[in-house]
Amino acid sequence: MKDEISYRDAGVDIDAATEATSRIKQLARDTFTSRVMSEIGSFGGMFRADFGQMREPVLVASADGVGTKLRVAFMTGVHNTVGYDLVCHCVNDILVQGARPLFFLDYIAAGRLVPDTIEQVIEGIARGCREANCALLGGETAEMPGFYADGEYDVAGFITGVVDRSDVIDGSRIEPGDILIGLPSVGLHTNGYSLARKLLFEVAGYKADERIDELGCSAAEELLKPHRSYLGALDGFLSQGGIKGLAHITGGGLLDNIPRILPAGTAVEIASGSWPVLPVFDLLARVGNVTEQEMYRTFNMGIGMVAVVSPGDVVRLRTHLDERAENYYDIGRVVEGKGTVSIIGS
Repeated sequence: MKDEISYRDAGVDIDAATEATSRIKQLARDTFTSRVMSEIGSFGGMFRADFGQMREPVLVASADGVGTKLRVAFMTGVHNTVGYDLVCHCVNDILVQGARPLFFLDYIAAGRLVPDTIEQVIEGIARGCREANCALLGGETAEMPGFYADGEYDVAGFITGVVDRSDVIDGSRIEPGDILIGLPSVGLHTNGYSLARKLLFEVAGYKADERIDELGCSAAEELLKPHRSYLGALDGFLSQGGIKGLAHITGGGLLDNIPRILPAGTAVEIASGSWPVLPVFDLLARVGNVTEQEMYRTFNMGIGMVAVVSPGDVVRLRTHLDERAENYYDIGRVVEGKGTVSIIGS
């Protein structure tokens, strides 16, 4: 008689997946808004579409991951921040079109599901969702033996938001003479980590827990600083019509992200030195002898979101940000051109 072979023998532990799901149910439930009509564990999440006074609601959706920032989580065993990063990144990606988040879905895949780790990841996701008033409507955990090394996983997020069509921000009104207001980042956010890890851990030889006086913390602590959301900073101003364009500064940096919102016939000049570049970027440039062009294309350089406004609306936006104790910097202007970004005065 042949031995019985189970799914567990193939490397998939259904009991672990069930335990992980059980642990995260309450975390997800704590994010539910009055519009959620289903429970975690349903085949599909149900959300009641109630858009209040909107005349022509437009749904805006986006998906993203955390990238190789996950490697730092693996190195340190700190898993309760990358989920938060994921939500904030996705919130910012729909915010640039004026949308506010409605609900979020996640996907986590691992070679072996470890309930403690999955719970930590979801804890960060739930925290980000609560801050954004966004329901964690559902998700998927997949155990895929042979796909991922032991102790490793990948995570992706999917967000849906809404904006009234009259309030959509698409950059089409941007014109020469407009002003760029930069909102500061906390650190690298979720971009440039392949280069940053190479420079800090391979070239410079820092250990993950080694304190770097220049940074005031360890290498890992610096790299795990959160990807901030700009919803709180800009909410309340988005629907006033003063913002012509928003650019979330992610992969590609200032040089590649701002052109995504520029209409034909325009370009941007950014004034070097118009905001404080964070110490981590100075360190990375020096360690790797990285060119200025490469730094600006790879990293956010201390600016996580750029708002484009007309000269007549600058004071209104500054006042709005001042009232919320938000830091901001006048970093450049729109000029005539062919969709390029130039760093002036460097």
